[in-house]
Amino acid sequence: MEDRKIRVAITHGDTNGIGYEVILKAFEDPEMLELCTPIIYGSPKVATAHRKAMGIETQFSVINSAENAKDNKVNLLAAVPDEIEVKFGQPTEESAEAARKAMAKAKEDLQKGLYDVLVTAPVVPAGGPVREEKALTMMVCEHVRIGLVTTHLPIKDVAEAITTEKIVDKGRIFHTSLRRDFRISNPRLAILALNPQMGNEEEQVIKPAVDELEKSGIQAFGPYPADTFFGDALYLDFDGVLAMYDDQGTVPFRSIAQEYGVKLKAGISAIVVTPDHGPAFDIAGKGVADEQSLRHAIYTAIDMYRHRAEYDEPLANPLPKLYHEKREDGEKARFAIKAKDQFKTPPEK
Repeated sequence: MEDRKIRVAITHGDTNGIGYEVILKAFEDPEMLELCTPIIYGSPKVATAHRKAMGIETQFSVINSAENAKDNKVNLLAAVPDEIEVKFGQPTEESAEAARKAMAKAKEDLQKGLYDVLVTAPVVPAGGPVREEKALTMMVCEHVRIGLVTTHLPIKDVAEAITTEKIVDKGRIFHTSLRRDFRISNPRLAILALNPQMGNEEEQVIKPAVDELEKSGIQAFGPYPADTFFGDALYLDFDGVLAMYDDQGTVPFRSIAQEYGVKLKAGISAIVVTPDHGPAFDIAGKGVADEQSLRHAIYTAIDMYRHRAEYDEPLANPLPKLYHEKREDGEKARFAIKAKDQFKTPPEK
């Protein structure tokens, strides 16, 4: 892997929330600039307003293109108009639009390969119909990694949305991510039950999914009732836990992770990570927001980038075939390549 600092793009989130506060606080520590080169997608004027209001010391350099980002600097790319009015703690259409514009510019630059990983500051989730995604939503902290089979569904719709095929698909994405993104060679997956007591879904849907995952070479176990699984800390025995719906995973996760949790999307080519909290409008502008989750999101994105490079490197240069086949006079003849010495029979003792 090339010896250079990893470029971390960071979108500013909702401009009336705590996005700028946690970003600027995270980079008050000069050691952060030894780990990466940050590129904040946002507004210099809005960033300055947040910095002055809370007395944050972090300095930044304004750039007009991600190509101009400098190492050892906090680079702020002017991605949205400076006319935005800052109203701490008040979600407005203007502040939400500023978040969308920053994200749009970041996605555009991602397609151009102008940075390595993307960390998004929190926004209010967009409303409207839920779009089914092939990616897996994961929540990660030091003690547990939880994936979600379904997301953003009313409880009454969860049972119908869970299928054996979907559990198997999400389980395979989870397994691949644990190996490639987290460098766990042979991950152990726990699959949660849907019901507190074993019911039809467990016998007819979830257990067959566990069996199919096992047959494909994945160490999958379960289904486990969520209450006893987390109450007895069984998650410590596994590398990943696959939950059936949001609350089944997010409630115990936030209890375990506290302020250090992060979210990511597994199963997509880009590395996109976000802190596991919202814009926190109730404390915006007060200078009391904790930047640790954003800091850990950056750490996680950097680790994933490095792990993927290590995992992919041998796959990019596979060993050559030891022989090729050629027909001569209608007969097959094998011609060994010049690699005999690598495979000599060891001498007898």
